[in-house]
Amino acid sequence: MFLPIPPPAQPAVPTAHPELTETQVKMQQDVLQHFENPEYIPTDSEKPLMDVEKMWLSYECILRYLRASKWKVDAAIHRLEETLKWRRSYGIYDALTADLVEPEAVTGKQILLGYDTNGRPGLYLLPSRQNTTESTRQVQFTVWMLERTIDLMPPGVESLDLLINYADKAKNPSFSTARAVLSILQDHYPERLGLALILNVPFLLNAFFKLITPFVDPVTRNKMKFNPQVIQDKIFSEEQVMKEWWGGACNFAYEHDKYWPALISLCEERTKTWTATWHKMGGKVGLKESDYKTGKPDGGEATEAVPTTHSEPLES
Repeated sequence: MFLPIPPPAQPAVPTAHPELTETQVKMQQDVLQHFENPEYIPTDSEKPLMDVEKMWLSYECILRYLRASKWKVDAAIHRLEETLKWRRSYGIYDALTADLVEPEAVTGKQILLGYDTNGRPGLYLLPSRQNTTESTRQVQFTVWMLERTIDLMPPGVESLDLLINYADKAKNPSFSTARAVLSILQDHYPERLGLALILNVPFLLNAFFKLITPFVDPVTRNKMKFNPQVIQDKIFSEEQVMKEWWGGACNFAYEHDKYWPALISLCEERTKTWTATWHKMGGKVGLKESDYKTGKPDGGEATEAVPTTHSEPLES
């Protein structure tokens, strides 16, 4: 089986969060109690939580929203409710399909490949391969790829790396499109960005970044690194990053007919396995992602509960 995102030879060690204080534990429990109430129904809806939404409302998810809300319980609950509402209206569980966004994928302008030294999956953005005009579907494709990146996060990993290359006459997204994506990321994917690694920023794009900087929260801004040396800086190991531009050892050539179905299959297989484990562990709000991904309560050292078929990426 062709794997579009081969696993690391050695398991990476995720960056650990500080141990929770007693007050923070109480805050997490308060948020959990709000959503695990059997009578809870999302805002502006008559439909109770679906299983996929209960699984999304994990222990780690609640903490991500609490951290993003500066440990304010009411604010975290509000943000979670807004995201539940948005995920339904945006079609995350039904309308946002691989078939819908595939026309955006054929040139390989967004590619999932490799893991950094902290186990974060890498999502490459290659604006020079833009193949469509500005449209709602471009934003939908970015959201779809974000969801697939999350599907491929190993146990203990909650964030991703963006590897953006503006070489080869890359087309800069419009201000409105950039703001739309930033808004979705900040409002509905808090604590998900590990690093944004950006190469070959031309003068005009530098001005563009300055223009959108006020709309980027300070925490996200500090995660942006321009023209990094990802191997020398020990962000990625050589075998986990592309050779071209990034200096890795991976000679990857995008072939849509092979990559696309393999990516879909891998993500579906993982989510199916993890969902089955989540059900066996009680299938309720607040279960730990690390538990259902390892198949062992409290994480432990169990083998990751996903298929273990390995193969090499396509060679150029």
